[in-house]
Amino acid sequence: MAAPAQRNMLTALRSSTRTPSPRLARPFSSSFAASSHVGSNPIPLPPAVSFEAPPQLADLSTHSNSRPANARVRGPKGELLVPIHPFVRLSSTPAPSSSGSAASPAAGTLTVSIDDAKVKHQRAIWGLTRALLANAVKGVSEGYTLPLRLVGVGYRAAVEDVPNPLPGQSRQRLNLKLGYSHPVLIDLPLDISAATPAPTSILLTGIDKQRVGQLAAKIRKWRVPEPYNGKGIFVGDEQVRRKEVKKK
Repeated sequence: MAAPAQRNMLTALRSSTRTPSPRLARPFSSSFAASSHVGSNPIPLPPAVSFEAPPQLADLSTHSNSRPANARVRGPKGELLVPIHPFVRLSSTPAPSSSGSAASPAAGTLTVSIDDAKVKHQRAIWGLTRALLANAVKGVSEGYTLPLRLVGVGYRAAVEDVPNPLPGQSRQRLNLKLGYSHPVLIDLPLDISAATPAPTSILLTGIDKQRVGQLAAKIRKWRVPEPYNGKGIFVGDEQVRRKEVKKK
């Protein structure tokens, strides 16, 4: 009777003194981590675009937690402000001039860099700042145009003047007929213009890509495209996957 008890005690003692083997964490993906190099791509500056960096960037001892300063991008279409964090470095390079050839289409390039590429927050802001600057350069030089389509029976859109506008407020608005018992009136911001080439189409134009898209989303929310009849307000080349109506 004592032998099985002793055997069990020895087994328990061995299992308690045994060191557990370390387990390696299994990765969710078998592919190697590849970093995006969007931030390191230079931004071509057209000849008609001027760039003015914020003065805070000249001081390398600026604390990384301070608020971002604004950089100015001017062009024939207008002027935009882009927030620049203190750890972001901007350098502009003039385009090389070659004698006996046509003028270069770009007046120079703008390069974005950061202080420490090992910091995750700085890497994230790196690509974001480069994208915002590229959008601003294109906005002040060419502008952005976003079309909207109204699909539905009786859906109509028209641009009309705002009666008795106050100083500094919108002077035009969109008059939308979307199947409600009342017309939908949407005031247009001062920096965005709209046109209606057809009664069922709207064309938004502006220099700020974010504000143009935000206004398009505001218009779209009044009639979100639905998959059963395919009706709604479609932004750009938006498509909706059609569904079959449930039958009893």
